[in-house]
Amino acid sequence: MSLLGTRWKLHGDGRSVRPGEVVAPGERLAWPITIGVGLQHVVAMFGATFLVPILTHMPPATTLFFSGIGTLLFLVVTRGRVPSYLGSSFAFIAPILASQQQFGVAGALGGVVVAGVVLAAVGAVVQAFGAHWINAIMPPVVTGTIVALIGLNLAPAAKQNFDAAPVTALVTLLAIILVSVLFRGILGRLSILIGVVAGYIVAVWRGEVNFSKIDAAAWIGLPHFQTPAFHLGVLGLFVPVVLVLVAENVGHVKSVAAMTGANLDDMAGRALMADGAATVLAGLGGGSGTTTYAENIGVMAATKVYSTAAYWVAGVTALLLSFSPKFGELIATVPAGVLGGAATMLYGMIGVLGVKIWVQNRVNFSNPVNITTAAVALIVGIADYTWKVGDLAFAGIALGSAAALIVFHGMSALARWRGTATDDATEPAVRSR
Repeated sequence: MSLLGTRWKLHGDGRSVRPGEVVAPGERLAWPITIGVGLQHVVAMFGATFLVPILTHMPPATTLFFSGIGTLLFLVVTRGRVPSYLGSSFAFIAPILASQQQFGVAGALGGVVVAGVVLAAVGAVVQAFGAHWINAIMPPVVTGTIVALIGLNLAPAAKQNFDAAPVTALVTLLAIILVSVLFRGILGRLSILIGVVAGYIVAVWRGEVNFSKIDAAAWIGLPHFQTPAFHLGVLGLFVPVVLVLVAENVGHVKSVAAMTGANLDDMAGRALMADGAATVLAGLGGGSGTTTYAENIGVMAATKVYSTAAYWVAGVTALLLSFSPKFGELIATVPAGVLGGAATMLYGMIGVLGVKIWVQNRVNFSNPVNITTAAVALIVGIADYTWKVGDLAFAGIALGSAAALIVFHGMSALARWRGTATDDATEPAVRSR
C-alpha cells in the first residue's frame, strides 16, 4: 500500500466475495462494483448527516462538502487502513444550538473548531502513549453519564419540533420504528432515512413544505462558507463533546479490527487526529463537526466489503453533491414535524448509548461513588442547570460533564483518604453453568 493508501489489490476475480471471505481495506472489487458499494455508503450516511445541519439551522450543502473532505482526509491520515465515512456528529447538536443563542452561528463554529483541536491533541497523545490513560481520567461511569446527558439534554428541542406538526412527526417516528424492526441488513439500518422520507411525503401532502427557495436556487454553485468567531463561553459547551468523539472513534477502530481480523491498535491515535482535523476544517468553513459513522459499518457488515476504495467513491460523491445549491435547498425544506419525529428517536438513542457504555462495562451502581456520579450529573444536564460568571454562562452539558468528573474523582479521593474505598467498580461477571 502507498502512504496514501490508494494502491488496492484486486480481490479474487473482482466480481464476487466467497463465503467466509471479506474484501480487506487494501483490496477492491472491479470498479463498477466498487462504485456501487461507495454509493451505498452515501445513502447510509445521508439521513443522519443532513439531519444535524437542518436541526441546527446550518447550510446542509456546506456540511456535506466538509463531510466529503473529512472522509478523504481521514483515509489519507490512516493510510487507507481504517475504512470509515465521517458524517455529522449528533453530539454537536446541543452545544451548537446553545451557543447560537448567545454567540450566533459564528460563535458556534468557533466551538466546533475548538472541539476539533482538542480531539486532534488527544489523538496525538494516544498515538504517542496509548489509550490507557483515557480510562483513568474518564472511566465508563463518567463517559456513559456524559454521553447520556448530551442526548437527554435535547429532549425539549425534540418536543418543540414534534408539537409543530404532531401528525407528520408521529408518522415519521412510526416509520422509523417499523422499518428498524421489520427489516434486516442495510434496509433496517436505513430506518432513519426511510422514516424521514415517509414523513416528508406526508408533510408535502399536508401542505407543510415550502418549495420556493428550490426554484430560485442554481443547479451548480459553491456551498455557503462562513468563518468562525471565538468566545470563551463556548468552551464548556464543546469540550465535553470530545469525550463522545473519542469513544466513537476508538469504538469504530475496534469494530473494524474485529470484522476484518486486522490489528489496528496503532491506528486509534491517527483516527482521532484525522477526525479532529476534519472537524477543525468544518468549523473554519461553516460545517458541523464530524465523527466516524456506525451506519456505514452496517453496510460493510452486510456486503463484506471493507475496501477503502469504496469510501473514496463515497467522499468524492458527497463533494460533487455539495456543489448543487438546488440539492441543498431541497434538503433544507424538511419541515419541523419530520425533524420532531426523527429527533425523538435520535436524541433518545444518544442517551441510551450512554447507558450502553454502563452495561457493556458492567458499571456497579451499588457503589455509592458510581451512583452519585451518574445521579447528580444527569439531573444537572437534563434539567439544563445554568451557572453565570460575569458574561460567561455554563449550561447543562458543561455543568453536567464537570459534575461527573468532579464528583467521581472527588468522592474516589475522599474514599481512599478515609479508607472506605471499595474495589467493586464493576459488577462481577456472571458464570455460566
